[in-house]
Amino acid sequence: MRGFPADEFDGRPVIGICNTFSELTPCNAHLRDLAEHVKRGVWEAGGLPLEFPVTSLGETNIRPTAMILRNLASIDVEESIRCNPIDGVVLLVGCDKTTPALLMGAASCDVPAIVVSGGPMLRGTFRGQNIGSGTDVWRLSEEVRAGKLTAADLAVAESGMNRSAGSCNTMGTASTMACLVEALGVALPGNGATPAVDSRRGVLAHLAGRRIVDLVREDVRLSQILIKPAFANAIRVNAAIGGSTNAVVHLIAIAGRIGVDLSLDDWDRLGRAIPTLVDLMPSGRFLMEDFAYAGGLQAVMRQLLEARLLDGDQLTVNGKTIKDNASGAEVFNTEVIRPVAAPMTASGGIAVLRGNLAPNGAVLKPSAATAELMQHTGRAVVFDSIDDFHARVDDPTLEIDESSIMVLRNCGPRGYPGMAEVGNMPLPAKLLARGVRDMVRISDARMSGTAYGTVVLHVAPEAAVGGPLALVQSGDQIALDVADRRLELLVEAAELKRRQEAWRAPPSTKQGYQALYVEHVLQADRGCDFDFLVGCRGAAVPAESH
Repeated sequence: MRGFPADEFDGRPVIGICNTFSELTPCNAHLRDLAEHVKRGVWEAGGLPLEFPVTSLGETNIRPTAMILRNLASIDVEESIRCNPIDGVVLLVGCDKTTPALLMGAASCDVPAIVVSGGPMLRGTFRGQNIGSGTDVWRLSEEVRAGKLTAADLAVAESGMNRSAGSCNTMGTASTMACLVEALGVALPGNGATPAVDSRRGVLAHLAGRRIVDLVREDVRLSQILIKPAFANAIRVNAAIGGSTNAVVHLIAIAGRIGVDLSLDDWDRLGRAIPTLVDLMPSGRFLMEDFAYAGGLQAVMRQLLEARLLDGDQLTVNGKTIKDNASGAEVFNTEVIRPVAAPMTASGGIAVLRGNLAPNGAVLKPSAATAELMQHTGRAVVFDSIDDFHARVDDPTLEIDESSIMVLRNCGPRGYPGMAEVGNMPLPAKLLARGVRDMVRISDARMSGTAYGTVVLHVAPEAAVGGPLALVQSGDQIALDVADRRLELLVEAAELKRRQEAWRAPPSTKQGYQALYVEHVLQADRGCDFDFLVGCRGAAVPAESH
């Protein structure tokens, strides 16, 4: 077969290398080279490595949003594993949706698997200052809109911001998910922070190639690692690193595929008492390269273990426990990785808000918000769609001030469709010119993990299915109280009932895959998976029959 000696197929474990390499996905463009490191490890351990491609999802280029294709990519992965004689799989991931998509697909099959992330790019620089991909795009673009920076300057900053292979160098969703798969135990130590172009990233891939062969021989499947305490650890780690709000929908979806009951209440309960220790953009000052040199995720996890904030007994793919892996970790820079006694934020978990505006929940990232706005009542300024927002946000006659609350609807899972990263609405130009840099914003959309601000996201149920967000009118008063976890529309119940009775669902004009998506996608509080994909189906072809 294709030049392989016949004895290569005589009992050797067949290891699939599931690769999201694509030149259309800049963050994953180096994964073809990384796959060669994995192959060397597989050969050394006595396995047969066979690389195969799956749908690659890059948030930078895909429209309307890469999120609409996450579930489709997971089907690609699941069926590629199921229909081929694969004993175990190495999942090569990078840009943020590729991590959950591949792990969801592999979890549905419950095979031995290891995740290898492509790693973050190097620090960006502009005018002698470090800048972060994503985070400083938002900041500098608002400076342009405020007249403080030219478009040419922004172009120069962008070229200095993306100067190596790898994913975003801030604690955006790509870096968050790379850290969380390490915290879950399905990636080797060092996966979260080691830069993409660091030679140690190749070593990690090489070791993953060796280890996946052992996992097959020991029959260690994902269901033995992805158990409820592992997800609890990941939620706590997300709080400690100031991780992305997108991790909420992704972890809930992964848990659903392996048969673990994970809810928004778990996110709020488990993360609420965890301090944010990592001083990284968008919540802080530093970048992923600094995080790696400061000790990386294992150093954070050791501090959490010593503070008894993490379950150290959970098994990981290298055969050791979380505690074993972190035992030798050190913090080399206490500005980047703060001690538990002196955190950035004492309560850094994702805040889950409920009330008559979000009966099934909404989320906010306290570590990236403005403290003064965490308890706020203001007048709603409503935008019915992202097109409506773009058309009116900079209109000088728009009735809005810094005390207002910006509301964007019909941008959820069904409404957009795909729940795009538009929840961190740019502020009106006239307010930016006055020096305003944050306002309360509420939507049924997501926001990039690289973004920041007092932004309420993932409001469920969304407006497109008749959720209360569809009933808000400009001029209504809305109350936000993060400490009390409340989000209330201050309108009489009788008036809301009248508005609900008058509401009509917008007609669906979607075709093809988008029609399938709109018909079957679950709401944000349930992870935005397809209803027919939830649950573990297992591998159709038993390993012993290969």
